[in-house]
Formats: sequence, structure tokens, C-alpha cells
Amino acid sequence: MKSKMELTSETPTQFWNDSCSIKELSDAIEHGAVGATTNPVIVYGVITSEEEYWKELVDGVLKEYEIETDAFVTWEIIKRIGSKAAKLLYPVYQKTNGAKGRISLQVNPEYYSNGDLLIQHAKELSTTAENIAIKIPCTAAGLTAIEELTAAGICVNITVSFSVSQAIKGAEAIERGLKRAKKNNIDTLRYTPFVTIMVGRVDDHLKHVAEKENILIDPGYFEWAGVAIMKKAYQIFMERGYNSILLSAAYRNHMHWSEFIGGNVIVSIPYKWWNKYNNSSVEVMDRINKPVSKEIVDTLYENFEDFRIAYEEDGMKPEEFVNYGASVHTLNQFTGTYYELLNYIRNKRISK
Repeated sequence: MKSKMELTSETPTQFWNDSCSIKELSDAIEHGAVGATTNPVIVYGVITSEEEYWKELVDGVLKEYEIETDAFVTWEIIKRIGSKAAKLLYPVYQKTNGAKGRISLQVNPEYYSNGDLLIQHAKELSTTAENIAIKIPCTAAGLTAIEELTAAGICVNITVSFSVSQAIKGAEAIERGLKRAKKNNIDTLRYTPFVTIMVGRVDDHLKHVAEKENILIDPGYFEWAGVAIMKKAYQIFMERGYNSILLSAAYRNHMHWSEFIGGNVIVSIPYKWWNKYNNSSVEVMDRINKPVSKEIVDTLYENFEDFRIAYEEDGMKPEEFVNYGASVHTLNQFTGTYYELLNYIRNKRISK
């Protein structure tokens, strides 16, 4: 009998494993996964929970680059982990002529406000493997980098994104970049750009707002906020024919998978969550075009300004993206965990 993830993969919806763990990714591929993604939180979690597996790789890099900085060594380790994961996905990449089979590596989260640094680091990471996508935050500086990288033929995956306006502005930056690439005869035949919406982090943020401002609504409604935003963005993407593919991330419940089945989207699911889905009674069926209850959307819209600005196409301007509550929390987490990863590597170096 086929698993829920295998059945999902038989629809237009792509299943990715939200981790660079080789063990997890190998298992996911057996269940139909055609991609994977990482960020500082994921890398730190993988490298600390699987220390014995990564010991040879880490020790080798530490020995090879004894006089380099902690940051240089850390990124070399990240690239080599990404390269191992990329090799697992490369057969899918070749079979689909680049349409599937990529792993995403995220640029240094400290660079969210500097387009030049984002571009420079993205170009460096893009040489890790042929089937790499580079995750760029959807900030004002990030949008500049997204267009420039796309124009240079580098595959991007937009991240730190929570709203319809961010998804659209990101997709438009990609379209401008593709137009420039074509004009300059840059080959984008195997170029498949991605636009992430971190659906679960939208839900988390609204729960924080409700607690802070003493807003009382049906608690189940919070679980639909990110779903409603993703579905609205998807309809716009389909109507306008953007070349990028929407990707849902940050899983908190089964709707973050089940409600997107059937769409030309990617569900990038953490290992523990897709195993829960496989063991569940949730039916794999097309739900992407089924709208979220009007009562739920109206309640969220009426009670939360932060839902309104995330749900409306013109809810935020690019310069406001970085200040959105979910962006603030996510950038702080990514940067904070990146520093923890640096400290972990530093301790490895000086405690030998």
C-alpha cells in the first residue's frame, strides 16, 4: 500500500523533506520526495543531533582550514552537508531536466538588509552543486538580490515570507530577472524558482498578537490563517502565470499539507510531520481550490490588522516586509541560531 506522501507525489503537488539530514532525506525520497531545504535552524539541529554521522566531515574541514575564521569554517561545513544532500537528489534533477530535485541553501541571515552581501554570498553558495537553490529573505534588499541573481541564472527560493504581498513582489522580481536573463542569452532552461510562504509562522504570530492584545476568537481559526494566505496567493499565481512555484513551509497541523494537495505547489515538510501524516487517517485528495470558510477569514480579517496586511495583495510595501511581526521573529531566530552554530563550531576547534 502506498504511503500518504507517495499518493501526494502522484498529484501535481511536490513533496520535499524540510531538512538536510541524509538519513531523513533518503527515507523521504523512498516516499516520493523530490527536493529538500535547509536554514540555520535546520543545519544546527541536524549537525548536533547526528554528531557521530557528521564527525568525519566536520573534523576534516576543521583540519583543512585551521587558520580560517569560524565563519569561513562554518559555511564550508554547511556547503559540504548541502553537497551530500544534493547528490541524493541529483538523479531526480537529471530525470526531470531540472524541474525537480533541488536542495535549498540559505544565505547568511545577517545579510537581510544588504543586497550586495546577499548577492555575493548567494553566488558563492550556488557553486556548491548544480542542483542548488539559494534561499533569499523577502526584504527590500532581498528583492533586489532576487532579481539580480535570477538575471545571472542562479536559482532562488524566496524565504522569510508570510504574506500575499511578499509572494507577489518576490514573483515579480523573479519575472524581471528572467526577462533580463533571456535578453542576455543566459540559459535558464533548468531554472525553477520558488516562492515560500511560511504558513505556520503566520498562525504563530497571530496567536502571539491575540495573547498580547487580549483578542478572543475560536482557537481553531488560527490554524487556518496561513492556509488562507497560501490559497489566495496560489490563485493569483495561477491567474498571472508566474514562472515561480509556491512552497509552503513551517508546519503546525495537517492542513499545511492536506489543504494544498492537488495544486502546482511544493509542500516542504519536516520529517516528524510527514511521518505523522503517513500514519494519519487524513485522505489524500484535491483541496487546493476549496476556499477557506468565509466565516474564518472574516473573523481573522476583522480582529487582526496583521492578518489583513498579510492577506491583501497590497497589504505591505517592500520596505515594510522586514518589520512584519513574523519576519521579526523569524529573522531573530535564524540569526540567533546561526550564532549558536558558529559557537558550536568554535568550541569544536578550540577544545581539540
